[in-house]
Amino acid sequence: MIKKVPKNKRTGGDGIKVQRANWKFSGSTVNKFDKHILKSVPLYSEGHTIVCKLSDFFLSDKSLCYEIGCSTGSLTKKIAKHNSHKKVKIIGLDVEKDMISKAKKINKDIKIKYLCKNILKSELEPCDLVISYYTAQFIKPKSRQLFFNKIYKSLNWGGALIIFEKIRAPDARFQDIYSNLYNDFKIDNGYSHEEI
Repeated sequence: MIKKVPKNKRTGGDGIKVQRANWKFSGSTVNKFDKHILKSVPLYSEGHTIVCKLSDFFLSDKSLCYEIGCSTGSLTKKIAKHNSHKKVKIIGLDVEKDMISKAKKINKDIKIKYLCKNILKSELEPCDLVISYYTAQFIKPKSRQLFFNKIYKSLNWGGALIIFEKIRAPDARFQDIYSNLYNDFKIDNGYSHEEI
């Protein structure tokens, strides 16, 4: 039997307070985000490694790379270090000013530009690579096509969008399998049924 948790005590794990259908990426969440995400998204760090290796095919001297929804800047930092032998400009965008402040603070020694901007209300400069790492899911469905159109229009010929996203299975049976595996991953990392 699952014990009912009072509304004011609900967390999404790691002490991150949550409300029903109202996850926030600001405030106290910012300082817990990096630890939390590693325990709640399978192969999160491995995906960073893949993105860095893929960047070799698209970034060269004078290239511009955007990460949309950069949060604390952990991936932009890895991209910058991986491409440090090139003259690459890297810009991290996020709508949460607390995330941008944290990214600037922890990555102050690396030449990355962090901007608190909404991609849907901003213009992108011509670029060679755009990264959307578990970001599109947080854009309302009615605005997603605008999101992809803006990225497509900004890409130089031969440029790329690298996108990692949670997906829906092609049928209910496989969706149940995916959901169970995902929940097992979180349980194995110490999250309770209430937190999941």
